[in-house]
Amino acid sequence: MSNLLNTINSPKELRLLNQKDLPQLAKELREFIINIVATKEGHLGASLGVVELTIALHYVFNTPKDELIWDVGHQAYGHKILTERRNKFNTNRQLGGLSGFPKRSESNYDTFGVGHASTSISAALGMAIASKLKGDFEKHHIAVIGDASIAGGMAFEGLNHAGVTDANLVVILNDNAIGIDPSVGALKMYLTNVKKGTQKRNNIIKALNFDYSGPIDGHDIDKIIFELHRLKSIKGPKFLHIITTKGKGLKQAETDQVKYHAPGKFNSLTGEIIAKSASRHPKYQDVFGLTIVELAKENENIVGITPAMPTGSSLKYMMAKIPERAFDVGIAEQHAVTLAAGMATQGLIPFCNIYSTFLQRAYDQIIHDVALQKLPVVFCLDRAGLVGEDGATHHGVFDLSYLRCIPNLIIFAPRNEIELRNIMYTAQLGLDLPLAIRYPRGRGITVNWKQAFSKIEIGKGVQLKKGKSLAILSIGSIAKNVSEAILNLDVSHYDMRFVKPLDDKLLHTILKEYNTIITIEDNAIKGGFGSAVLEFASANNYKNDMTLLGIPDSFIEHGTVDELQYALKLDPGSLKNYITGLIKKRGS
Repeated sequence: MSNLLNTINSPKELRLLNQKDLPQLAKELREFIINIVATKEGHLGASLGVVELTIALHYVFNTPKDELIWDVGHQAYGHKILTERRNKFNTNRQLGGLSGFPKRSESNYDTFGVGHASTSISAALGMAIASKLKGDFEKHHIAVIGDASIAGGMAFEGLNHAGVTDANLVVILNDNAIGIDPSVGALKMYLTNVKKGTQKRNNIIKALNFDYSGPIDGHDIDKIIFELHRLKSIKGPKFLHIITTKGKGLKQAETDQVKYHAPGKFNSLTGEIIAKSASRHPKYQDVFGLTIVELAKENENIVGITPAMPTGSSLKYMMAKIPERAFDVGIAEQHAVTLAAGMATQGLIPFCNIYSTFLQRAYDQIIHDVALQKLPVVFCLDRAGLVGEDGATHHGVFDLSYLRCIPNLIIFAPRNEIELRNIMYTAQLGLDLPLAIRYPRGRGITVNWKQAFSKIEIGKGVQLKKGKSLAILSIGSIAKNVSEAILNLDVSHYDMRFVKPLDDKLLHTILKEYNTIITIEDNAIKGGFGSAVLEFASANNYKNDMTLLGIPDSFIEHGTVDELQYALKLDPGSLKNYITGLIKKRGS
């Protein structure tokens, strides 16, 4: 049998196929995804689960004129392959290659840039209303959203608005009972009962004035096509509920859906994950997860909160050991923050673990519900700084900037695992203000990290190296790159530790002793740590030569952390060359 997929360069060719050939195409597309991701890595399970749906959508609808939006975009690999990018798909998530998520600048078929959850319905509704205002009543707008993402508050806001419009909108619920981790909450229970036929109450979606159909088998391509054709003829907002299996077509991915969400490299034939080189250095998230369990066993007021990331954040350890005090609230960052605030009013010590880039979604809650009330919530910002292949939507490079302007908020960045442990220990001893701790994705630098706890004095930095030529001020784990860069250079290195409050006493000492100052951070230079030091110098009338190094005023695309640091000249070699050049310039 000829390879059908090789004949498909765009949906135009797809629509020429006989419908009876589509199951064969689905088989080939699934195999293609498996073979590429096995060696190049990426988000596997979600894309395997929607192969039939993806084919059906492009077969029935006239994309890209009809506009298709994939919520989050973890599931969009098949979509990319069928929309003129099959021959480039081996570059997915690699530096200079295809983005791991739909991206408007990459393709006309990517109608909306995604990466964060629960946005598709609002975006599609906006497009649908715009089409109506322009007099285009034939264009269709389709939002594909998962059962975890639809539980997000923004998704309900979109549904609520759509239900009082006559917009030409189709919402497709891809219900596989799992996001990255298993879905949680009352809505998940509701959807489970709908699937079982045991739901006795009124249909929630029908109550919101949607034409609801389903649930149907999301792997039966003929049923999906039939239903999509029917929905095309119905006016106003429609809702199709399909049931899929995440990881469909790869036994291991179906069985262990959490691990195979993004499994790394694996054997495409057997599904067996290829073990990475063993490392004695722990992951920062594991240090957090194991430390909070250690502390919570001694302090009954400690609670842990995560919005749908128990595995990624390693709160899973607390959920296993002390489940009654560890909470997965689903994709609901705003709720997570205010829930933590409510707990803090009652004397609990909430450790609210949210990826840096996702905390952006709860900015109002940080300001009004936590900081304004001086509630001692401990924000643990995982994935701070450059995170790698997920790219611009996932880099945590704005947190120091967007948090620094908030009154009543302490901001700390540990340079290593021991510092992370000790600031967590310090926080649970009792603080009068909220605290944000930001740390990177990946492994640390300390083998023997599990040491006796030591209290950290709030607002105090430390000197790591004494030199004469100039002073380097770093914040957080980027200190490792600095230390390597200056190993044989006669310069001073300070780990300031706190962005807020700054160590005023130490800064006065540094600014009086050194004429040349360099600040280094893996955060946006605009409004970040370096800006804080520069503001301090200006307010105190210092005239030092100051250079601010960090993330430039642009969005950083995908690539490995090492590749991106090199491109931004934040790697040890580039830093060494820059510092050496400054020293030579001062000596000339």
